[in-house]
Amino acid sequence: MFETVNSPYLVPFDGSFRHDEAFSSPPENTPEKSILKKQLKHSIKIIDDMQKRLYAQDHASVLLIFQAMDAAGKDGTIRAILSGINPAGCQVFCFKKPSSEELDHDFLWRTSQRFPERGRIGVFNRSYYEEVLVVRVHPQILNHQRLPRIPPLQDLWTERLESIVDNERHLARNGTTILKFWLNVSKNEQCRRLLRRAQDPSRHWKFSSKDVEEREHWDTYMRAYEQTLNATSRPWAPWYSVPADNKPFMRATIAEIVANTLTQMDPQFPSLPDNEVATLTKMERTLKNQLLTSSS
Repeated sequence: MFETVNSPYLVPFDGSFRHDEAFSSPPENTPEKSILKKQLKHSIKIIDDMQKRLYAQDHASVLLIFQAMDAAGKDGTIRAILSGINPAGCQVFCFKKPSSEELDHDFLWRTSQRFPERGRIGVFNRSYYEEVLVVRVHPQILNHQRLPRIPPLQDLWTERLESIVDNERHLARNGTTILKFWLNVSKNEQCRRLLRRAQDPSRHWKFSSKDVEEREHWDTYMRAYEQTLNATSRPWAPWYSVPADNKPFMRATIAEIVANTLTQMDPQFPSLPDNEVATLTKMERTLKNQLLTSSS
């Protein structure tokens, strides 16, 4: 397991997180946008370098989980922080409404098929956490999940949260570093972003009336997030509640956490055994001779 990277936005492991005390806006001394872009670029360079080492070493993996209310900026943030890395070393999955096949399994099954391979960075745009967030806000969804039993709802949420914690600890024990980000957008900022989608034809494809309808459940969602983050932020799978009203600040902050985590993991390029080094030296001489011969 790894050592958690500290941050002002790290959700404590003692259950003391309160959503109404968490910031959606960045601090007053936030740098200008141009500075934030430079910070982001610096972190991307580190992520790129560490990802090459991670891929070459092929022993560990990283899982980045993004959860948020609609229009918080998940897609753009994922694109921004991973813009510099080799696509071969990255796997991104978006989880929406479960399929019929997925409903024939337990709620962790569909995401379990997508956990990152060793050497890769995996990204979940939404995840198994939907089952204790959206489903908690709309428990009628349970009627379509073909569950063998539905205990009292509070017991069900407790059981699912325990399953998540156990699963994440299992992953951590087996070499997967898990970082979870809640993009904490304010209700007013979300409203402004949804309005821009409605007014801009190039963004109409992003707009859904359901996003507006879900705003009626805002307070219920916030309670669900608070309880979920408190129950599942652990040293082996920490949550970070990152202010999302300022996108450049959010992206720079998340990229820095990812870069620092990868640096702390310290993946190394594999070293060759002595016999292979000797072979490599011999092949190097052969190739140099071939170049000399072809040039003469």
